[in-house]
Amino acid sequence: MKTKRLSFPKLFRKRDIFESTQFRLTLLYSGLLMLFLVLFIAVVYAILYATIFKDQERELVSSAEQEARNIEEYLRYKNHKGNLEFRNQESLEKDVDQFFYYVVNRSGELVLGDELIPNLRTELLTTISGWNPKRNEILQETFQVEFSGRRLHEKGRGDEFRPTQRIDTIRLIIAGEPISYNGEVIGMLYIGKEISFAYQVFKWLPIILFGLAILFLGVALIISYYMSKKAMVPITRAFSRQREFVADASHELRTPLSVMLSSINAMEMTLDLKKEDYSHKLLLTMKNEVKRMTRLVGDLLTLARSDSGTVEHVNERFDFRPIAEEAIESVRAMAESKQIKLHFDAPERLIVNGDSQRLTQLLYILLDNAIKYTPNGGAVMLSLSVKGKELLISMKDNGIGIHSEDYRRIFERFYRADKARTRQAGGHGLGLAIAKWIVESHMGTIQVSSELGKGSTFFIRIPIKE
Repeated sequence: MKTKRLSFPKLFRKRDIFESTQFRLTLLYSGLLMLFLVLFIAVVYAILYATIFKDQERELVSSAEQEARNIEEYLRYKNHKGNLEFRNQESLEKDVDQFFYYVVNRSGELVLGDELIPNLRTELLTTISGWNPKRNEILQETFQVEFSGRRLHEKGRGDEFRPTQRIDTIRLIIAGEPISYNGEVIGMLYIGKEISFAYQVFKWLPIILFGLAILFLGVALIISYYMSKKAMVPITRAFSRQREFVADASHELRTPLSVMLSSINAMEMTLDLKKEDYSHKLLLTMKNEVKRMTRLVGDLLTLARSDSGTVEHVNERFDFRPIAEEAIESVRAMAESKQIKLHFDAPERLIVNGDSQRLTQLLYILLDNAIKYTPNGGAVMLSLSVKGKELLISMKDNGIGIHSEDYRRIFERFYRADKARTRQAGGHGLGLAIAKWIVESHMGTIQVSSELGKGSTFFIRIPIKE
């Protein structure tokens, strides 16, 4: 029972070579844009890091050096004779951007100091205890500070203040500078600067930059899509013209080839020629070449129509076994001429849904390909079965085999793995391309496994749901 005829593009949508090429170009363009964006983000991040953190470190080191020289000038002015002593706290004033400063003597005792949070003095002194920094050396430390307070809490009609606690993380960079008197080190000056805000900025900066990268990725994909689409326009037009030419030329060649074949057949019937005669051999050669050209033109026309999407797909329910048996009988003479044994395995009834004409053409292509590339005395086996909702087709031979690197390319048009053997066999390199198209037009898959010198197996799965 035949069902409604549907045009091929409506039934089967597959990305063609131009869409695949445009997709790859889109990925390539967007990848290049994202590569430049990533490099830009990395440069910006490095510049910001150097500008913010490194500048703060340099300023801290410079400040420590300057304060140490001021203390030395103060000691010489007061004529302390190498004793690290200060008469009051104002002898050294803490800058507004400093978290703390400590002056310790040679014994490590605190002589003078101040900090923003007095509760941290013990931890700070423990951190710098015994630390003799090298020139321009910076120490980074993290401290946990607990803050206490009171929060207004509503209770019934009255208000109540409850104690609260909050723990904050403070990050400091610390620089140290020796204090000298007449060339002898008599103490150390330590200055700390808080970088908690800058650290939080750099903690969120990668997240912000990543979000911007995602946003620009979408923009890059859109731009790349239109760039690739514009780049494919002249190629698509040129290929369309070439495809139309092939289709028109193939269509126009069918008529003269049919006339030539009919004329040769008429000459064979009207002329009384013996098989040994030169004229008979000449007519036979002409007839074979015309048949070969007719098959080539038919294959080209089929592929041209499949490319243009004008091939209609018939969905009908039929018994596939009789069709397969007829195909086996059609190629039996060619197989017997090479002493090749044909084996056929299929259930008594094989009811499937699909285009019977195309599936029959698929069997002829597979059988013809297997017999051509199987040496004399070999064997070819065709197996058909139904498993679940799929039609399984297996074509196995013990022929010359296929290189593993040629598995994908053998389905390309005009591709020949072994050009010398292909010329001897008489192929054009279009059969497997048409077979692949027929399988994919039925939403199926075709695979091949092979071993050189031992043969090949083509395995096809086609859905058979109505």
